[in-house]
Amino acid sequence: MNLIAKIKMTTAALVTGLLACVPIYAEYMPPSSVPVEDIVAASNELLNRPDIPVRGDNGFVEDIIRIEVAEMEWDLGMSVHEPVDVSRIAVGSDGKKVGIFLLHGGSGDFKGMHRQARMLSQKLGYKVVAMSYPGRHAFHTESRDWPGKNVRDDGSVRTPIWLRGEEITRDQYDIILDTGQRPRYGTRRLAKAKPGTNFYYRMAGWPLALEAGGIAAMRKHFPADEYSIYLHGHSTGGPLVNMLSQRVPNVVGVLAIENSPFGYIYRAQSAWGGQLGKIGDFDVPDEAILLPSRSDPFDELYIRSWRDSARYVGPELLGSEGPQALMRLPMVMEDILADWERSQKRPQFKAEYVITHGIEASMTAAAKATAKRLELDADETAALVDHYVGLTRELSGPGVKPVPPVMFQISAFSRDHSRAVYEQVTIPMYEAMDPAPKYSLTQFMAGKHGYMARDEELGLPSGIGPAVFLQWDEAIKGGWFITN
Repeated sequence: MNLIAKIKMTTAALVTGLLACVPIYAEYMPPSSVPVEDIVAASNELLNRPDIPVRGDNGFVEDIIRIEVAEMEWDLGMSVHEPVDVSRIAVGSDGKKVGIFLLHGGSGDFKGMHRQARMLSQKLGYKVVAMSYPGRHAFHTESRDWPGKNVRDDGSVRTPIWLRGEEITRDQYDIILDTGQRPRYGTRRLAKAKPGTNFYYRMAGWPLALEAGGIAAMRKHFPADEYSIYLHGHSTGGPLVNMLSQRVPNVVGVLAIENSPFGYIYRAQSAWGGQLGKIGDFDVPDEAILLPSRSDPFDELYIRSWRDSARYVGPELLGSEGPQALMRLPMVMEDILADWERSQKRPQFKAEYVITHGIEASMTAAAKATAKRLELDADETAALVDHYVGLTRELSGPGVKPVPPVMFQISAFSRDHSRAVYEQVTIPMYEAMDPAPKYSLTQFMAGKHGYMARDEELGLPSGIGPAVFLQWDEAIKGGWFITN
């Protein structure tokens, strides 16, 4: 059986397994905004709850699964967080156990979601799986921290580990310094895979591994007869969980705190010509935020730097402190650079723009590179191209599982997730889907893109995270995610 037939068979099997929802009227309605005093009260309430004993010496149990996709093997790592006493696993309003599937942001791996996962399992009794993207798990260290720095003294760079024991060697890529997006990113360092190398074919194939790996992880840990699954992908993880939401039958909702939407919608957000609105009390002109239409090739691995922290810290300080924050720019840069050194334990490379920004030309090229390696014919190649491009947008048509309800949540000082862009771009594009999913939009009047960041001034040791999680809990137990 060829690759296309296998993909079609898998998708059909998933769709036909979709469970019918029980129609009831939801009692809980998410608020439009949450004031600071309510955020503080919610944070105190959740953090002061007694801990539920959970499995594992570190509060989790690691799991590694191996899958075969496009005639290549892939290893994916994840952590499983759940109460020791399974009778204490929380149950939602539909009578099923609550399963939460988490994907991290653009610089990280599964450890980037551990604070969230621990809180959700220890305080709310959820079973949680936090998975690393393909290539992001540090299989080569016992601690699962990445050693050294992502740019080495000899000019080589840190590269993904898609299969335990496999190494991408220096002769498989060239280093490129890109200044095409310098106002937003500064100078970008890229590792460009050489055609015909293992690196090249892995870079072409990982989108299929992400899709298959996410499906396999949820099938294993959240059986459809026991669990309803709720997905959350922070930032870059957002388009990836949106893609997975229609491919797993018992996914019933998307918990979208500071996560980007489907790739083609995020591309529209970034290119919108209207006023994006305010960061804090300050109007921000379009030219300060808007991205040019992205054209990242699939075979270029972005090697992140301190500049990626700086591009978020600037707008966040503008919102919270105003322009006077620039008067202490040396101090700000010292903090950014110190934080960057601490963050070197995380992967700090990125290939996901092709999905998260819906770059159809790059997805097409990746599909064709995979098809050529597999020696597919013209019809099979065209079908594979359609499948790759389909990872950037919702599925539609007869017999397809609809997009599940989406709970949009944004912070007060986020650079990329303003209320204006949601109201003018994101929500209208969700409303245009057929069928349109149920949605809500809540703005928390504190916090930033890294929503778990401590705010000592407001007394929020875990940022707005606890208040966000209590809203999830109210919605899950209050029937909001149940649809007719």
